[in-house]
Parts: sequence; structure tokens; C-alpha cells
Amino acid sequence: MNFPLPRLYAIIDAAGTGGPSPAARGQEFLDAGVRLIQLRSKTASTRELYEASLELAALVGRAGGTLIINDRADVALAVDAGGVHVGQDDLPVELARGLLGPGKIVGVSTHSIEQVREADRSSADYIAFGPIFSTSTKESSDQVVGLEGLREARRATAKPLVAIGGIYLDAAPAVLGAGADSVAVIGDLLRGEDVGERAAQFLSKLGEQPAKKL
Repeated sequence: MNFPLPRLYAIIDAAGTGGPSPAARGQEFLDAGVRLIQLRSKTASTRELYEASLELAALVGRAGGTLIINDRADVALAVDAGGVHVGQDDLPVELARGLLGPGKIVGVSTHSIEQVREADRSSADYIAFGPIFSTSTKESSDQVVGLEGLREARRATAKPLVAIGGIYLDAAPAVLGAGADSVAVIGDLLRGEDVGERAAQFLSKLGEQPAKKL
């Protein structure tokens, strides 16, 4: 599926929203102008994830945005989300594609150039690569790849490339400059009391027009 990849890819971790529900957090992002959101939860039950995804999908759909569900192709299908994002230990890309069909988005995480090349040969719609910088929002043994690693990944694929991992506001333009089409952010979007304002700052830094006035 060919879809326009926004420069900011906001990720909501259901376990780390800082109090608000995923839907409430998602509404803050949407109000700021964010149009690509991923919901992930490593601890929720299937029923809890389904209900949170269903509520968030309705909000994102009304805003004209795209909701991606992390890991769970079945939940993405059940709530008619825009697609699913799978990791190296999750359902393989082609099985996720088989479940969702050609009209949905399938993204895949990669952490090495060989994994990027493998993803490039798959039907994945976009490839996430990282961690670009050190991050504390996800327990992982994956090595930091840095901007030079990102440049190498850019040379390894023509697919849309999403940079992820420890990306903070002031570094976001350099990440785009190193070859990313989009910047996925988790922790730094929650910095400060006004999450919508922070999202608007990211959009502005990345050269997109925020809906919320700065």
C-alpha cells in the first residue's frame, strides 16, 4: 500500500501515557496536527488492547489520520486500523500481510543493515530502523546505530524509512537530514506538561504545519 508518510510518527505506549488513556493522549496529538499514531502495549490483555484500539481508531479516523497497532495484526483487523507494525520477534511481515490484505499498512522494525535488506525484499510498506540514539522507553539489547547507521540504511532501501529510538526535539531535523522519511517519537513527546504543545514543536521542527499554535 502506497501512503504518504508524515514526518512525525507519534507512538503511544499504553503503559506509559503518564495517566491519560491512550484515546485522551491520542486526542492531544491529533489536536496538535499529528496524523500518524501507533498504539503499543506489552502488558494489556487482548480485550484491553482491543477496547483501547477501538476508541483510538474512531478518533484518528475522524481526524483523517492513520492508526497503526503494534504487534497485533488481529487487533488491527478487528478495529479496522490503518495497519500493523511488527518487530523481529513478532508475526512475519508476509503473514501479517496475509491477515490484513493489500489495502492495509504493514511496517517492520529493523536493527541492522541485513534486516533492512531483508525487509526491503518483503511487502512491508515502510521500514523502521534504530535505535538511532540511546533510549529508555523500550527494554532492548539492540545496539545504537547513530546517524551514520541511518545513512547506511537509507542506501540499503528505497522503501519509506522511519527512524526510531531516543530521538529528541533538537535532533529531529538532523535525523531527517540523514535519510529518514519520518521520525518516530515516544518519550520526548511526553516532556513537559503540555503534550500537544510538544507535538506541535516537533511538527514545526520537522517542517510541517502544526494545528496547534506555538
